[in-house]
Amino acid sequence: MSETLPLSIQNNRRMEKWLRFQADRTVKLAVGKVEIGQAVLIALTQIAAEELDIALDRFVTISGDTADAPDEGSTSSSQSIEMSGRSVRLITAEFRARVIDRLARRLNCSPSDISVEDGAFLLDDEPTGHDYWNFSGDEDFAADISGTAQPKDPSTYKIVGKPIPRQDLKAKISGAGFIHDIVRPDMLHARVLRQPSREATLASYDEAAIRRAARGEFQVVRVGNFVAFVGADETTVQRAAVAAPNHAVWKNVRQLTPAHQEAAWYATQPSDDRFVGDPVPETDAGEVVTATYSRPFVAHAAMAPSCGLAEWRDGHLQVWSHTQGVYPLRNSLAEILGLTREQIVVRHAHGAGCYGHNGADDAAVDAAVIAMQIPDRCIRVQWRREEEFAFEPVGTAHMTRLKAVLDASGNPIDWTCEVWAGSHVQRPIYGGNMLTHEALPNPPPAPKPNDPPEAAGGGGTRNGTPLYDFPKKRIVHHLSLTTPVRTSSLRGLGALPNVYALECFVDELAEKAGVDPVAWRLAHLSDPRARYLIENVAKRCNWADRGPGGNGKGMGIAWSRYKNRAAYAAVAVEIEVDQEIRVRKAWIAADAGLVINPDGAANQLEGGLIHAVSMTLKEQVKIDGAGIASLDWSTYPILKFSEIPEIFTEIVHAPNQPTLGMGECTFGPTAAAIGNAMKHALGVRIRDMPLTRERIAAALLGG
Repeated sequence: MSETLPLSIQNNRRMEKWLRFQADRTVKLAVGKVEIGQAVLIALTQIAAEELDIALDRFVTISGDTADAPDEGSTSSSQSIEMSGRSVRLITAEFRARVIDRLARRLNCSPSDISVEDGAFLLDDEPTGHDYWNFSGDEDFAADISGTAQPKDPSTYKIVGKPIPRQDLKAKISGAGFIHDIVRPDMLHARVLRQPSREATLASYDEAAIRRAARGEFQVVRVGNFVAFVGADETTVQRAAVAAPNHAVWKNVRQLTPAHQEAAWYATQPSDDRFVGDPVPETDAGEVVTATYSRPFVAHAAMAPSCGLAEWRDGHLQVWSHTQGVYPLRNSLAEILGLTREQIVVRHAHGAGCYGHNGADDAAVDAAVIAMQIPDRCIRVQWRREEEFAFEPVGTAHMTRLKAVLDASGNPIDWTCEVWAGSHVQRPIYGGNMLTHEALPNPPPAPKPNDPPEAAGGGGTRNGTPLYDFPKKRIVHHLSLTTPVRTSSLRGLGALPNVYALECFVDELAEKAGVDPVAWRLAHLSDPRARYLIENVAKRCNWADRGPGGNGKGMGIAWSRYKNRAAYAAVAVEIEVDQEIRVRKAWIAADAGLVINPDGAANQLEGGLIHAVSMTLKEQVKIDGAGIASLDWSTYPILKFSEIPEIFTEIVHAPNQPTLGMGECTFGPTAAAIGNAMKHALGVRIRDMPLTRERIAAALLGG
């Protein structure tokens, strides 16, 4: 049976890891997935409350705590509800069945005769005097989870499928819900003088000049090339950190140029090549059409910079972090600091925005290294905004070249997707390095290029294989052996650039064939769930009346199934183009199977759309000199609140279908819909993101 269980259960078989009924008549639900704004905790609690028949307000849900929650790896790849949700459903269904079965034997009745109302057991609708709190015993919690219990039928749901409000919003709205708001006893603030690049060595620094600039008391912690300024006054250490780079001399600093920031640079570099799909034909038996698309390096651009806290007391290290994987972070800390895992507890605290691997883990390591040098004090490290932009891992630049071989009727009979990119995944769990670790004595070797396998959804190849009914299709992936700056996971990995390329190329083929883009898609697509979404969004945006375009106003459409196996989404956008592109309206149709919390689901879909609009129109990491040169909101602009389009969202009601991850499903279709709307509005195609004023002008001038 274990082969069919979710990995979360396979790695955490004991019931006590997940569930506990407490003396105050509350229920402790512990999960390994963490809240990063996707409303996962309320959804997981709804699942447990539904299966156990206990009121939601009795639950105390703990997540991301190596001392008190199961190890579910990282919160990533839209798998929280798919994996953790399925696990919680199986676990709570089994616990309910186990306790009711034992009670039925005591009462000499059938288990089906027993019902549950807010945790109390009823027999023929009459109280039995028993409930979960007084009838479940230690053996129920100590037992291994078999996963054999049958969960409820969705037709009986009373809590799942309801838009229950999130429990974390009140604190966040009032300014007390984030890691940045934590205040600990004996707390010291710290800032770091960053190693400008890997293998750079600190030749000297003028401590006296830094102290004059800081205008206050602080102490210096130096371990190898890692230097931190630590003190009771945050403003003082902040001033020290701002002044320090101007009074430090580094050797062996890398030198980069703006040429490194373009995705085309990867095509000139050595790569690890692999091939997925149908064999390459000996000859192209038809008309060949090609086009190349790209996305640049992009930042997470979190609303607040990274933060971490750590305490080293009595031989034990306690760490607070907005990491997406508390257990992987604990493993890294043990390796870096020479401690055992049992000496370390990592607790998740909410961060202010991030889908992917930003500087959270690095800030936690910063704090831990300092804490080891200053025991019995809580060390709080907060990165500066310039530090966040300059040193967080960024999403890699990515270039996709598509080639279609067409038959006499203009239909694709052979399809090749060729990708050039750096690593989309360099979390430490996948072999990446921590920034601070590279600055310590005896740093680790440079990480090897890495990318998730197709079984995990791929990285550079994610959504590279079209789901259209083309007879032959393949991917050629060139994983660069080097990257100019540190890259890692950012929302969707390769899905956004690949869907942008695929769905824009589909529009180009439809135009070449003289066929409406929606009709062309439907003619080459048999998946009924995808067809329904395309037809739905086309009807709601009045696609049939969009007109010929070319007047500065345009409408575009696109769709995908995230990772070719998670949630489906179709997106249409209406834009206006003057000196810049402005997305005025957007329509979403999505199918994610059984939806646990419709409000949370809509937030995910619409948040993904807004993020994609920002990335498509504005975002590009600038590279020059020692590394990243776009260090503030002026040099790395994102979408403003005033620029968010009016969004119309419809979610398919499919309670009998498995729940599918939806945090990233609108990301690629939104980008492609904007690209297609741009072509409709002005009659020119821009294949390289972001679609800036300069690129619009160049396209109109034929550049």
